[in-house]
Amino acid sequence: MPPKARSTAPVRRRPLLLLQLGSALLAGLLPMLATPARADNAAWPNKPIKWIVAYPAGGGSDFLARQLAPYMGKQLGQTFIIDNRPGAGGSIGTDAAAKSAADGYTLLTGDNGAMVFNSAMYKKLPYSPSDFTPVGFMARFPLMLVVNPSSGFSSASQWLAELKKNPGKYSYASPGIGSPHHLAMELIKERSQTFVVHVPYRGTAFAIQDLMAGVVPMAILDTAASLAQIRAGKLKPLAVLSKKRLNQLPDVPTFEELGLKGVDVSAWQGLFVPKGTPEPIVQRLTAEMNKAIKLPEVKARLEEFGLQVDPSDGPALGRFVQQETQSWHALIKERKLSAE
Repeated sequence: MPPKARSTAPVRRRPLLLLQLGSALLAGLLPMLATPARADNAAWPNKPIKWIVAYPAGGGSDFLARQLAPYMGKQLGQTFIIDNRPGAGGSIGTDAAAKSAADGYTLLTGDNGAMVFNSAMYKKLPYSPSDFTPVGFMARFPLMLVVNPSSGFSSASQWLAELKKNPGKYSYASPGIGSPHHLAMELIKERSQTFVVHVPYRGTAFAIQDLMAGVVPMAILDTAASLAQIRAGKLKPLAVLSKKRLNQLPDVPTFEELGLKGVDVSAWQGLFVPKGTPEPIVQRLTAEMNKAIKLPEVKARLEEFGLQVDPSDGPALGRFVQQETQSWHALIKERKLSAE
């Protein structure tokens, strides 16, 4: 008599049981897997926040960041650490920010140079402006045409007439190739059909030093760097590169008044974070930045330093960068400008 066949029922039930157990485990794991991201966003910030400034300590960009950081830190309950990383027209610090984690713990002061000019002035950049998400516009440094009082230039009209009569005779200083100050003069030259020799320096302080010493007769400078010397009579402003006259210098005309249309240039400053930073964190940073910059004591200090306070949100800053890129890249290409 053949042996009795064994039942296969348990064998058939085992895969089904394992499938049910696997489904239950997966269902339990999914919420756990999703929890850390939600928790990180909700807990942010739970450690100090690094704010990269791609220019030296003591300059205008550094001043703005250091004025806002303590207040934003107090509002968010964390310390803000200013990290100065100058060099290569702002490219070194900007690249460091681009390669940082997109977790809300790295901020960047982005300006015309890093976010607009560099991508046209350099053949290769280690970063792209698209590596960042804009948080909001902070402020702008108005620019001016400034001369040594002994240069012989008495007014902007006389200055312009002299340049047209003697193309190439004069030189001007700027804080560096590819700076807003350099590009501003290129725009003036294009609008006025004049030629002035560019003498780039390694920073504003060196340019001002040689301007006051008479080594160069003129320069394009920002208000933050030159107002003190102007008030002391060591420098003479001839014209401002704004749509309207500055409150600090009501007697100084605009280039618009001289008949040069569209000469509206400033060294602007925006706040950025690495692309991919969670949107709730970006929005919170925007809110806290605007809150800090609108505080009466902060606004007063910034304006006394020569800044025009103009806070906005991220989308507005993004649109502004696009507009700036379109117009300045066209000028850079037309005039064959390069930082290399």
